[in-house]
Amino acid sequence: MKTPLVSSIAQTDGRTRDSADAALSGTSQKGLVARLIPFLGPAFIASVAYVDPGNFATNIQGGSGFGYTLLWVIVASNLMAMLLQTLSAKLGIASGSNLAEHCRNRFSKPVVYGMWVLMELVAMATDLAEFLGAAIGFNLLFGFPLIIGGLLTAVCTFLILGLERYGFRPLEIVITTLVSVIAVSYLIETVLDKPDLKVLLYHSVVPQFSGPESVLLAAGILGATVMPHAIFLHSALTQQRIIVREPGKLKKLFRFEILDVTIAMGIASLVNMAMLVMAAATFYRQGLTNVATIQDAYLTLQPLLGKAAGWIFAVSLLAAGLSSSTVGTSAGQVMMQGFLRRHIPVWLRRAITIIPSIAVIALGLDPTRTLVISQVVLSFGLPFTIIPLVLFTAREEIMGVLVNRKSTTVIASLFAALIIALNVYLIYQVFLG
Repeated sequence: MKTPLVSSIAQTDGRTRDSADAALSGTSQKGLVARLIPFLGPAFIASVAYVDPGNFATNIQGGSGFGYTLLWVIVASNLMAMLLQTLSAKLGIASGSNLAEHCRNRFSKPVVYGMWVLMELVAMATDLAEFLGAAIGFNLLFGFPLIIGGLLTAVCTFLILGLERYGFRPLEIVITTLVSVIAVSYLIETVLDKPDLKVLLYHSVVPQFSGPESVLLAAGILGATVMPHAIFLHSALTQQRIIVREPGKLKKLFRFEILDVTIAMGIASLVNMAMLVMAAATFYRQGLTNVATIQDAYLTLQPLLGKAAGWIFAVSLLAAGLSSSTVGTSAGQVMMQGFLRRHIPVWLRRAITIIPSIAVIALGLDPTRTLVISQVVLSFGLPFTIIPLVLFTAREEIMGVLVNRKSTTVIASLFAALIIALNVYLIYQVFLG
């Protein structure tokens, strides 16, 4: 039995379904934008994972420590993310089942339980980043102690998740609004920074590293950008949202979904790039290469760019933490339900995932360093997400007319191989190098 959370965010209301049916049938008299609106939403919810506080931590450290050097990692990671989120959405559309359910149905029980445990650890690492980020946002804006900010984050997350009882649209609207706050905030920050566009373009396309620490941060950026739980969640968001069976309509629905992914992930990509550009143009250019924490970034922005820049930064961090924490809880429900056919109440999952974050705050650990390490942990979960996704979407008996082209499977497989190779190198550098 599905949880109310999963069923409500995966299914459409009657009005949206009717508009979607008209667009797919070719009977709609509306313009392109109006026809597209019923299909927008799933990718925007999933894209929240790509602009969470973990991105703030890794991008600020990467930009302040190495300038624009790692900008290409963000570009490459977001291109990977676009393809993988598209495959995830396509799996839900074509099969009517999500990625975790396919794993449960096609793998042995030991493998399924092992994957579930691993993904729960990934979900905990994800939630740690999101929870800490929002707590820091409350601290920077209002001066609340981190532990109070953490408790406020939990309360706000409960309130946002409570919208699911009214269907998927209210939740999508709130999440999209929060993402818009982040995007606008960083647009303002970038304008204030006045970055060197020629140098920015060069480092966007030329791969390079600058020592072992840059490799660690590259893995963190990758882990913060391509998110395992977002891939699992996206397939659940599309599996019952708009149900069609005719091959022609399926292809048309998938084309609309590609637009949804392109728009949402494109915005997330620009925000990610703006984070690193902000740190590089503001800190690295001024010789402030030791800006290692989010709190440092907030305080250092004020004399360089004015007090408004610091406020904008804190507001965007708070919006990122609240929205991504909500989405992370939803993803955890999807994974447990898919792998085990079991679920726990949303409030209980939220309460359990608070514990590691409260422990980090109580022990006095560096929140920013904890955020970076949590993103590295995420990168280790990626192969166990990407490989099944590629395998399933390449099988015609599962995907029907939406089965992957051979070139798509090859490119996605290369991405998986690249991620595995980077993780192996990371293990060597951290523990043996």
